[in-house]
Amino acid sequence: MPVAITRQLSPSITRCELTHLEREAIDVERALAQHRRYEHTLEVLGYEVLSLPAEADLPDCVFVEDTAVVVDELAVITRPGAVSRRAETAAVAEVLAQRRPLVRIEAPGTLDGGDVLRVGRRVFVGLTGRTNEDGVAQLRGALAPFGYTVTVVAVEGCLHLKSAVTQVAPDTVLLNRAWVDSSTFAELETIDVDPAEPSAANTLMVDGAALVAAAYPRTAARLAKAGLLLVRLDMSELAKAEGALTCCSILLND
Repeated sequence: MPVAITRQLSPSITRCELTHLEREAIDVERALAQHRRYEHTLEVLGYEVLSLPAEADLPDCVFVEDTAVVVDELAVITRPGAVSRRAETAAVAEVLAQRRPLVRIEAPGTLDGGDVLRVGRRVFVGLTGRTNEDGVAQLRGALAPFGYTVTVVAVEGCLHLKSAVTQVAPDTVLLNRAWVDSSTFAELETIDVDPAEPSAANTLMVDGAALVAAAYPRTAARLAKAGLLLVRLDMSELAKAEGALTCCSILLND
């Protein structure tokens, strides 16, 4: 059975890191309800959800994706670019060590999982304020023995690579061309976000369906027109913390 690793919402999420957004009040109870719905959706789609406990002194810990990059052969434990987030990796590494050999990104490298997009054996890594060239080089070294190619992607205007582009079908990505160089993905089919919804590119592909944020109906219509099965989720409170659909899980399709 495939596994989804998630993490509970920290009561201190209102002190989350922010880079591109102005701080807004987060309705914590509503955020909890949205996260529960997210986990339930993964269960309905066939995943065993392993929900790790939150820690009060780790405001961003619900965004578990950033702590690891997992492929079939191993798990790479990241070194997040935000110093306040580096302690988040310990609990995730403990769980992943039961399922994969571990490799760790070491200083001076930084790498956030949200900057890593894998499409088959192709791995795209965004250079952002959270991921540096040394982190990319270490990831490349860890994955190369298993036949993965790593391509560096320039990102601007958003937090992570996956803020700008995500996979929605086996050889198709959804992207915002204003935030990422679309020529990098020339070998793939591409669907553009609606111009009125620049933040709509983050989706989560799960078992033939694409989880999409309910806040972006125009982009969802484009995906539906392309024949994709959609599951719409309200992520509005987590979005205030610069979080999105991929951020809240690590999927192991064992």
